[in-house]
Amino acid sequence: MNRPLFHALAALALLIPAAAAVAQDRGPVERQKLLDLAFTIGESHALRQVCQGAGDQYWRSRMVRLTEVEKADQAFDAQLRDKFNTGFAARQGEFPACDDTSRRAEQAAARHGQAIAAQLAQSMRTRAPDGQATPDSVADDEAAR
Repeated sequence: MNRPLFHALAALALLIPAAAAVAQDRGPVERQKLLDLAFTIGESHALRQVCQGAGDQYWRSRMVRLTEVEKADQAFDAQLRDKFNTGFAARQGEFPACDDTSRRAEQAAARHGQAIAAQLAQSMRTRAPDGQATPDSVADDEAAR
């Protein structure tokens, strides 16, 4: 994996935990951003699998963790999962083989997801009262944070 893509993906993985909060506390704009992020994570999952193989579950595991941390009500959780699956299906059909085009699409999806996660993180920073604990991370372990 090339360095800029790795850094964009790592930044996205690190920014998601800063954006995590109980979904019921989110306004409509934040909920839409979460849905957009779920779609982008689905795209990233499909694009990464094109080159890494179907067994690669990097972005799927991040999506699972995001839904766990978000603690969304059943209806919103279903919307998040649907957006992830829609993003996955869209990119899986568009890029059947690993090549320069699929790698560029993967980089673009990572940058887009990073931007969404940064927006969510910023909205949480401006809303969180002083001294409030940091939300759980969606990273798998301390080294990934």
